[in-house]
Amino acid sequence: MRATLPLLEASDFPPIRRRKTETLQVNLGYRCNQSCLHCHVNAGPTRTEEMSRETLDDVIAYLRAARVGTLDITGGAPELNPHFRDLVRAARDLGVRVIDRCNLTILEEPGREDLAAFLAGHNVEVAASLPCYAAENVDRQRGNGVFAASIRALRRLNGLGYAQPESSLVLNLVFNPQGATLPPDQVALEADYRVRLREAWGVEFNQLYTLANMPIARFGSTLVSKGQFGGYMNLLRSSYRAGNLDGVMCRSLISVDWQGYVYDCDFNQMLGLPLQHDGKSRLRLIDLVDVDLSNNAIVVKDHCYGCTAGQGSSCGGALKS
Repeated sequence: MRATLPLLEASDFPPIRRRKTETLQVNLGYRCNQSCLHCHVNAGPTRTEEMSRETLDDVIAYLRAARVGTLDITGGAPELNPHFRDLVRAARDLGVRVIDRCNLTILEEPGREDLAAFLAGHNVEVAASLPCYAAENVDRQRGNGVFAASIRALRRLNGLGYAQPESSLVLNLVFNPQGATLPPDQVALEADYRVRLREAWGVEFNQLYTLANMPIARFGSTLVSKGQFGGYMNLLRSSYRAGNLDGVMCRSLISVDWQGYVYDCDFNQMLGLPLQHDGKSRLRLIDLVDVDLSNNAIVVKDHCYGCTAGQGSSCGGALKS
């Protein structure tokens, strides 16, 4: 695996500062039942990093004290953490909105046959990865048979009430480009997804999120090995839009790794660039219970152009379309 941070270090990305923290994004571990080519986490079946119960209790304590409105749970496949359901229950008991970043195929893993029903029963919002509506493209990026398993999972979620009329159960899909290109227009692609999935499979969803691939970790290493890293960075830089700066997710989100350390975003977490406050770094989440991070400087490098290029990119999809 080729490190990309040295290629991103020297940066002229404009300085930005935080606003009030509204979303707590928690990575429960890097273990996953898939090994996707675009993955910025390098997640896979052989990864062993996993959040402990002690650290998870710190997350719950922070949610209780800081009154953050949204808990965004990610991985790896976050559902593989044995404490995943305890975190969901605790957050929902506090009235916190919970998002599960789900790869869909996890719903068919042995021992997790009731997972979809659990998510529905606790009104968990599902953000489901589906990088295309064509089987060959999905399987090329995520592995053989993934598309068929994903469709089965989506239909099961629909059957439980997700994305159905007059239902509060939210199911959003997540698109990543196949290679070193920017995502297409989110509105137009969502309309195309809706027609294709409905006509071919009877699948319904609420929204489609288009996310740019980040030039870090597995995807960044692949770019380097193919001699495409410089070209992709030139594309991101030349597509920069200053208007996207106001909406980037790091202004109102903090990212927590499996050990409880805190970052401005999930991408900085993967690059080992911790959130800095009052001259300190490597802060644990529990250290921030009584801290207001408003106006705190955000750690930026060249990969930040990935969030501001074109229509922009965030955990909630495009910033402008």
